[in-house]
Amino acid sequence: MTATGVDDPVLRVDGTEPVSSAAVEALLGICDRAATGTGPLIVYAAGAPRPGWTRELDVGLLTKWERAVRRLEHLDLLTVGVAAGECGGTALDVLLATDVRIAVAGARLVVSSSGDATWPGMALYRLARQGAGRRLRRAGLLGTPIGAEQALAAGLVDVVVDRPDEVLAEVTAVAGTVAGAELAIRRRLLLDAPGHSFEEALGSHLAACDRALRRVVASAGT
Repeated sequence: MTATGVDDPVLRVDGTEPVSSAAVEALLGICDRAATGTGPLIVYAAGAPRPGWTRELDVGLLTKWERAVRRLEHLDLLTVGVAAGECGGTALDVLLATDVRIAVAGARLVVSSSGDATWPGMALYRLARQGAGRRLRRAGLLGTPIGAEQALAAGLVDVVVDRPDEVLAEVTAVAGTVAGAELAIRRRLLLDAPGHSFEEALGSHLAACDRALRRVVASAGT
């Protein structure tokens, strides 16, 4: 996993590399740098684990990794994931935590195997919350790869392209018009919606509306 850029940070996640302390530190480091920028954070995700990738893992390390991915998911700026080739392991974890997802034609999302079954990490949770269809059940239970077009139909990616540059430019332009803290609030409301009833969600949405109205009044007074 490598991170580049200061004002416009870029993260490259190699899914062939298993979770490690270095990967956790790299992900937290890019989150620190992104938190001071205007975004978006571009994440290139590719590669899937090789056999035996879980040998050096333990629950403590996995907990740190999942918390780092969660921090990425809650950044106060837009995150854009670009999936290419086989995308599994850490690459799939990070991809599913981004806001906008671009799949390069031919990409395949893979729930990796831990030996005798698919890996039961939080990628399964995000697949279930974010997508729909029997293809996802087969991926989660049997490790059947999800092709780019299938991922698009299931709602896991936003677009499939031969080259991501044009879409990245469009998203970057739009991201520059959105306040980071406000984006984070809208993301939180969207993420919480599947698990909340209307009554449970109402208070949070009204509070966000009140905040938006106050911002309008403050802006008009300047």
